[in-house]
Amino acid sequence: MNVNKTHKKPEKRGQVSPLDLARMGGGEVAYIRPIRVEEAARLIGAPIDAPPGAKLYGVFHADGQPILIADSKAGALANLFEQELEPASVH
Repeated sequence: MNVNKTHKKPEKRGQVSPLDLARMGGGEVAYIRPIRVEEAARLIGAPIDAPPGAKLYGVFHADGQPILIADSKAGALANLFEQELEPASVH
């Protein structure tokens, strides 16, 4: 029996630059992800009146730039829609 196996090298995925990400969706796409109060304070450069380790929700442009921080996922989503941004699913 002659079995001909071809071994393909895995394709290298190119990295997407922040500029490429910013262009995705024409600035109209954003995503929500949970963040801790410490990260939120670092992002906005000011202390946040919440217990240490508290879970908040950040809304970010496709390139990762923060748009807003909310205390609930529903609040973050409502603000996303209020700003007429399209939610993107990230895993």
